[in-house]
Amino acid sequence: MGTLSVAVNLPFKPEPVDTTIDFYRDIESSALYKMLPANAKEYVKASPHLLEYLHTFPVNTYGIPLFLSELKKDLRSMKSPNIIYPVNETTFVHILPDPDDVRNYYIPIEPSFLHSVSQMMPAIETKLIDLIDGLEEDPISDKERAEVIKKMLANVAVIKPKNVDITQLVGSGPGQQDLKSKITTFLNTDFSAKDKMSKVKKKFQVPTTPDGKVILTDQEYRAIEYLLVRDKIDMGVLKPFLSDSYIEDISCDGVGPIFIEHKIFKGLKSVIEFKISSELDEFVVKMAERIKRPITYRNPVVDATLLDGSRINIVYGTAISRHGSNFTIRKVNEIPLSILNIVESGGIDYIAAAYLWICVEYGMSLFVSGETASGKTTLLNAITTFIPPENKIVTIEDTPELNVPHRNWIREVALAKGKGEGGGASGEVSMFDLLKAALRQRPNQILVGEIRGVEGAVAFGAMQTGHPVMSTFHAASVEKLIQRLCGDPINIPKTYVDNLNLVVIQSAVKRPDGNLVRRMISINELVGYNPETQGFTFVQMFTWEPVSDTFVWSGKGSSFLLENKIATMLGIPDSRKAEIYQEVEKRAKILERLHKAGYTKFWDLFHMMTKIKKQGLLTIGV
Repeated sequence: MGTLSVAVNLPFKPEPVDTTIDFYRDIESSALYKMLPANAKEYVKASPHLLEYLHTFPVNTYGIPLFLSELKKDLRSMKSPNIIYPVNETTFVHILPDPDDVRNYYIPIEPSFLHSVSQMMPAIETKLIDLIDGLEEDPISDKERAEVIKKMLANVAVIKPKNVDITQLVGSGPGQQDLKSKITTFLNTDFSAKDKMSKVKKKFQVPTTPDGKVILTDQEYRAIEYLLVRDKIDMGVLKPFLSDSYIEDISCDGVGPIFIEHKIFKGLKSVIEFKISSELDEFVVKMAERIKRPITYRNPVVDATLLDGSRINIVYGTAISRHGSNFTIRKVNEIPLSILNIVESGGIDYIAAAYLWICVEYGMSLFVSGETASGKTTLLNAITTFIPPENKIVTIEDTPELNVPHRNWIREVALAKGKGEGGGASGEVSMFDLLKAALRQRPNQILVGEIRGVEGAVAFGAMQTGHPVMSTFHAASVEKLIQRLCGDPINIPKTYVDNLNLVVIQSAVKRPDGNLVRRMISINELVGYNPETQGFTFVQMFTWEPVSDTFVWSGKGSSFLLENKIATMLGIPDSRKAEIYQEVEKRAKILERLHKAGYTKFWDLFHMMTKIKKQGLLTIGV
């Protein structure tokens, strides 16, 4: 992605920086550095641009920020956060309060943050292009490409030595001597200077050594190196946001700031903003090209997946988006959340998770249903650890999100017509097509990212033929789910609906303290359809109690699935069917012990559950 002129709208007036301090070579001479806590000193030693930022920050007004390596949930109650935390090796984020708005500020602190090197970039890029022909490396991965860019930059630029007269480094070609005085001023000018300097900058030429290398200060070199990698390989100005593991959603509604939904500080507004619609248009076009899903006026809407798995929706142009192009990114966790992570956050409890464990292990079909951003896909992915490890799984999605821990896993993604990898015309492969193909692949389990159309008929057909199906669905209750299933465009016959065994209702709810949390509202067993009354019978097995924020096993002793399906499948006689409820309680204790033992990570939990199964601890009815 090319470098764009994106505005940084700081919420404070920057303090003048002491030009006598060399932030890259003499950090400890700074009085502010001496005031910093020990962990902050370690950060600024590794990333001197952070100390530069702190010198521009009005410490006397706001105080020295609190430096944290990890954000805890108890920070949610902080009314006026003034916190800095790292998001990757070079970038930090400053959360700053806005007393006039419910959304506080989100300030990314990058190596290029205070140094506008845009006037130098054309000269640098031209020299880099000249080196490409002689490039011996053939980089494949993004990491390799980044290393090549850094190596090439070292061949075309040099850092100005300390206490050296720059005019002695400048080449002696025609016109160079006449520029020496101007170049000296140029090199000693901070490129973060205000607009009043812009006209002066245009008069200067980029200084070079006699062998043609561009002369840069430490700050400029690091800024350019960072920008080249960020904009040519990564996702440009979005890199800090995508690197931040505490961000859930990133959205740009048009011209204006980028908005954030944060796991700890909820709704935030970034100081990064697009001032002009043409720049925003250019950015979304380049972003679409980067993910190999070109966007045009004829094809102005794109749904895709970023390289890290995050979902992105892009709308291009003012013809359909009056405030200008917009985009929304739904981030995914690099490591999926486990069911114990969800228990830890209060989203479900051990006994309900154990009940789902038995149902999933013994092939019950289920839908996780709820409104947008209620945690449906997160919960569905978490319960995949309950699928027997020897099973063959096929996942079918229009946007790849599911991350299954099983080795025997076929991952298929629908291909929309005209949106192939190269952007040219290509045949459409719908989720309907993939579901039909999956039935020929002999899966033990079929997972569908989301059912919303005619593919629902194939999914229910698969259930009828004995293939367990799990999926997400948009409906806020069992009744609404049945209405959608039986109506256009899904059109499932009512007599087919009870092939679905379980409906888990998931929701995002606001607690009395104002925090938005995700909760499993209910687990429901679909028992059957009565053609005479044209009604459906379902039993609530678990319900969420909002006052106490706890879960109630309301269907204990009356489970149709446990007694009439799973117990029958295992050959447990009627006289011993109470044992199936004891098994739920036993597995709840296993999950609790695994949690206390620290097996909370997705992969660790799956491997430990596999070992438990091999040891025969999960055998029922013996």
